[in-house]
Amino acid sequence: MREKLFLVLANLFWAGNYVIGKSVIAETGPFWLTLIRWCAAFIVLAPVSYWLERPRYQDIIKQYWLPLAAAGILGVIGYNLLLYGALAYTSPMNAAIVNSLNPAIIVVLSYALLRERLSKTNIAGFLLSLAGVLFILTDGHIAHVFRMNYNRGDLMMLAAGVVWALYSIIGKKLPVPPITATTCSVFFSLLLLWPFAFFYPFPADHISAAGLAGLVYICLFPSILSFLFWNISVQKVGPSHAGVYLNLIAVFAAVITFLLGGALSVLQLAGGAIVLFGVYLATKVPKVKTEQVDIAG
Repeated sequence: MREKLFLVLANLFWAGNYVIGKSVIAETGPFWLTLIRWCAAFIVLAPVSYWLERPRYQDIIKQYWLPLAAAGILGVIGYNLLLYGALAYTSPMNAAIVNSLNPAIIVVLSYALLRERLSKTNIAGFLLSLAGVLFILTDGHIAHVFRMNYNRGDLMMLAAGVVWALYSIIGKKLPVPPITATTCSVFFSLLLLWPFAFFYPFPADHISAAGLAGLVYICLFPSILSFLFWNISVQKVGPSHAGVYLNLIAVFAAVITFLLGGALSVLQLAGGAIVLFGVYLATKVPKVKTEQVDIAG
């Protein structure tokens, strides 16, 4: 039950990242937003991980530096640069449409790399939750999704889905406590990001009050809490089952948009109920045990 709550909260915070990030990148740009949020996150994560998990950082980094660095490149650098880059070309809701494909990508890659399997109930729940997302985003006309002209931002979000799936698979097989794993991944990502700061000058002379508030939100909630909640849950339930919850991002993005002054139709509310029921079905049956694969380098 705790893992399910964590997954819901992680995706709620990530939905806010979609909506708020759209405005913040106009002042910071994708690169600096990624760098700032993870510098702030590392300052918090390092002492928290030491306090709660008492890791031996030297031994962990020495033994698992390769998967930890890979996780940083994929989940911290790759996904965030692709996401923020995509928001420069497409709307938050359009990005959420493409993001709804992420669970399917995770299922396919988990089967290919980990030989994970889903029951018929899990598959039905996944399909139902995906249908609910499409129902919301097409205002009840699911067939319209095939008529969409995907732009550069949509394609970048598709690439981000592949990157996130690989990150989730690494998180599942990494024998490192979740907070420590996140901290180490962020550490490696910052080592790789900082040298590029000299080639990407900050795009704005100053940040507005609204931009600063958005930056604080992004640094705290989707950067720290969402990644901690996600990694804790993935290690317990597996990437395929956790991936179904990514459909909630579109639901929460629609709700946040409404709360900020946008319109929310009855069809969207009905679609949200379909998504929630689909997520329940997709995670109701205990996951099938998977083969153990050593990814440590």
